Amino acid sequence: MIWGDVVFSIVTFVILMLVLRKFAWGPIMNMMKQREEHVASEIETAEKNRQDAEKYVEEQRQELERAKDEAQSIIENAKKTSEKQGEDIIAQSRAEAERMKENALADIAREKEQAVAELREQVGSLSVMIASKIIEKELDEKEQEQLIEDYVKEAGDRL
Repeated sequence: MIWGDVVFSIVTFVILMLVLRKFAWGPIMNMMKQREEHVASEIETAEKNRQDAEKYVEEQRQELERAKDEAQSIIENAKKTSEKQGEDIIAQSRAEAERMKENALADIAREKEQAVAELREQVGSLSVMIASKIIEKELDEKEQEQLIEDYVKEAGDRL
């Protein structure tokens, strides 16, 4: 009977294997194949996304470098422009100061000439006045000195 049980177990096992193969093995294998394809697809998508992300990061790094270069260029241009404007302002200020100095010197020279002309005119009229007074009177030395001092004082009051 042992041989009968062994044969029965083997036959049952073979039938079970055939039933499993027909009804379970195919769907399980199909499901495993679909799962494998899905996992492969996900890995492929993840790899593509990683490559896209690396490409995007590189593009952003290059864009950042361009922006830094552009900002540096703008800063340098602003510095050059401000230096040029500063130099222009200084040059204009110096020219204006020089012009004002020249005008002041010209005014001083004109006023000096005017004062000298007035002084000459007053000295001339004073000399004429002194001479006419001296001619009108014959004075001794003391009276002449007194007369000169009076006229000089009078001339000083006029100036």
